[in-house]
Amino acid sequence: MKWQILIDGHPVEIDPHRLEAVREVEPGVYSVLLEGRSFEVRATSAPDGLRVEAGGRRFAVEVRDPRNAIRGSRAALGSGRKNISAPMPGKVVRLLVREGDAVDSGQGLVVVEAMKMQNEMKAPRAGRVAEVRVRDGDTVAAGDTLVVLE
Repeated sequence: MKWQILIDGHPVEIDPHRLEAVREVEPGVYSVLLEGRSFEVRATSAPDGLRVEAGGRRFAVEVRDPRNAIRGSRAALGSGRKNISAPMPGKVVRLLVREGDAVDSGQGLVVVEAMKMQNEMKAPRAGRVAEVRVRDGDTVAAGDTLVVLE
């Protein structure tokens, strides 16, 4: 499973298996070993997520765990780009939209088969399909982005 975080409003996927080590050396200060390089990362709480400082640069970071998503939450109803992610590993069996399509709240976007059940991923709000990142037959992991709405 990959983690998806927002750094200064831009989604970034992180494979936790590529992280060799993350150690908290003191409260809010972490030593991170990634691909043979060591980083000191400082994290503090902020109203909109976290403020992280690494390598002399500061970032606003929001960590999203697809297992904690609540359908119909206020965040899902906001404006801007919204990634529609797979809730669990599975196989894409049917795309219901194409890039550029206008969608209504609750409209089906893609059907993913997981554990012998078909799950229809629906639009949390009205918008336009900015990207379709999968095709029929693709295998997806939990948290993989399927469709991006604007």
